[in-house]
Amino acid sequence: MKTLPIVGTALLLVVTALAQEKKPDKLAPYYPTPESVVEKMLKLGELKRGERMFDLGSGDGRVVIMAAQKFGATATGIEIDGDLWKQSSAKIRSLGLEKNARIIQGNILAQNYSSADVICVYLLPGSNDKVRPMLEKQLKKGTRIVSHDFEFAGWKPEKTETIDDDGEGRSHTLYLYRR
Repeated sequence: MKTLPIVGTALLLVVTALAQEKKPDKLAPYYPTPESVVEKMLKLGELKRGERMFDLGSGDGRVVIMAAQKFGATATGIEIDGDLWKQSSAKIRSLGLEKNARIIQGNILAQNYSSADVICVYLLPGSNDKVRPMLEKQLKKGTRIVSHDFEFAGWKPEKTETIDDDGEGRSHTLYLYRR
C-alpha cells in the first residue's frame, strides 16, 4: 500500500511535466494577406503550372489554394495552429483541391523544402532570421522566395514591389529573392 503514494506522486510529476512542456513558438501572428496581394506574390514569384510552392505559416490556406487553383501548382502550406490547419484543410477538401493542395500541421522550422520552386512567407523579421539558415541549406539553386512586408537580413532582393493601399488602409511591400 505504501507504493500507491509513490506511484501517485510519480504520475503527478509526469502530468505536470507534460502540461509544462513548451509548444513550439508561433513565428508570426495570424494576419491574413489580402487576396489581391496573394495573387501578386505568386506572380512576382513567377509560379508556373506543375511547380512546387510552399507557404510558411499558411494561416487559412489562401496562398496554397490560389497557387493550386489559379496557377496549377502543387502547393503545400505549413501551419502550427490546429484550428487554422483544420479550417484550411476543410476548405481545400470542399474545393476538391486535395490532389494539388495540402496543409501540414507542424512547425515550419522542422520541414524539408528542398523540392520547392517557390517559397512564400509572411513572417516577422526575427522569424525570417530563424528561417533563413534552414532555407540556405535546403533550397536548390534558382528557388524563388517571396516575402510579404519583411525583408530577409543578409539577402539582397532581386525585385521589390510596393502595392499601394488595397482598400484596407495600408500599402504592402513584396520582396523577391532567388537562391
